[in-house]
Amino acid sequence: MAEKIKLSKSDRRKIWWRSTFLQGSWNYERMQNLGWAYSLIPALKKLYTKKEDRAAALERHLEFFNTHPYVAAPIMGVTLALEEEKANGSDIDNTAIQGVKIGMMGPLAGVGDPVFWFTVRPILGALGASLAQAGNIMGPIIFFLGWNIIRMAFLWYTQELGYRAGSEITKDLSGGILKDITKGASILGMFILAALVERWVAVKFAVGLPATKLSNDNGQTFIPLPKGSVSGEKLKEAIEGYKNGLNLGPIKVNTLQDQLDSLIPGLMGLLLTLLCMWLLKKKVSPITIIIGLFVVGIVAHVIGLM
Repeated sequence: MAEKIKLSKSDRRKIWWRSTFLQGSWNYERMQNLGWAYSLIPALKKLYTKKEDRAAALERHLEFFNTHPYVAAPIMGVTLALEEEKANGSDIDNTAIQGVKIGMMGPLAGVGDPVFWFTVRPILGALGASLAQAGNIMGPIIFFLGWNIIRMAFLWYTQELGYRAGSEITKDLSGGILKDITKGASILGMFILAALVERWVAVKFAVGLPATKLSNDNGQTFIPLPKGSVSGEKLKEAIEGYKNGLNLGPIKVNTLQDQLDSLIPGLMGLLLTLLCMWLLKKKVSPITIIIGLFVVGIVAHVIGLM
């Protein structure tokens, strides 16, 4: 029986150091994938002795990857454990490894910004700036050393935490734990995708539709704005009516966007996202899709469609 290949602490330390350059070659097509693959190269070289196995491993880690650069460390650790078990003959396919990566990178990305950019760095920056303003040379030194010690320590210990957690996961492959985790990660990823679509993808049509003439004959549907000098009471009444869904005046302006929003809010953003996903599935380059979206958006704005 062949001796089991094991990543040593020295191997994991090399990966830890390389992971500090995760965004060294960031790109619009696959985001941090080059930095991610670069970080894993020492492990892949040790785990896979055959050239074709190394090439296959490197290829699967050149897929899309994007998260906060510091919270990528625990994902890196879990991935190392999975690759180690795969290299030793365990039944772990590429989909499982990629599924765990994708499932973890979304939720963890939301943790990194509040912790590092909005808490740790501002606190250290304020401390360093206050000392520097007083003429103390220790201000910038404390900021530089404090920031780098915290981030480097976080990268190392969370990578080790992920590696140990990944090792525990792979001990019971026959029990389906990895399959359950992969499935759960995929479901969580879909929830994250839905939230991001609603928040970041906006498609607004500027096309107007025929106006509607309103009448208060069968109940109040609009509130007339008083002409001339307006008293505070009348203005308050108009504002309250508008807040309660009444139209300001007897003519209601209709737009295509209002009709779509009344049907399903965010529908066009969802359809645009699904179209982009379909194009990606058809092997259309993300760069081509991005340029196409720019062109369509500019043309639609010029002709008054959006």
